[in-house]
Amino acid sequence: MTDQPLYAELGFTDAEWGLLVGLPQSVLTAASAATPDSARKTRQETAAGLDQISDARASASRLVSAVARAVLDATGDPDRGEEMPAIEPADPAGYAQDVVARAAEASALLAAKAAPADAETYKHWLVEIAESVVGAASTGGVLGIGGDQITESERAFRDELAKALAA
Repeated sequence: MTDQPLYAELGFTDAEWGLLVGLPQSVLTAASAATPDSARKTRQETAAGLDQISDARASASRLVSAVARAVLDATGDPDRGEEMPAIEPADPAGYAQDVVARAAEASALLAAKAAPADAETYKHWLVEIAESVVGAASTGGVLGIGGDQITESERAFRDELAKALAA
């Protein structure tokens, strides 16, 4: 047994690990903020994103499962009745651009330091988080009837994220 933290065993520095651990919650927040919604719909979106993060603890990827555990340790584990702090960016479009830029940085980092399977699993997981958030609640309509399941701004964020991670 070693005294090194798991992220060091995986080959990452503290700052690099911070990037990888910070992205899942940032993706959740940016995807949710892409279109202004009611508090109820925002809660639905957050719950969907948290489910994706929580489920990833069982991932076959050591990297993804370690990141998921670290995210929930830092933000709150819904399995223990804890709630992730609500983050409402003052500039949702600027926040989304920042998240996409950090995703591109993480993609390059993973290409350089992670096993290819771990890198692909992590990147796919981030897109899954965005997908689950933007598809969790429809926007518009009357009394929950009609509206768009995924708005243009939500679709644009998801697509930009996927493009940044594919590079």
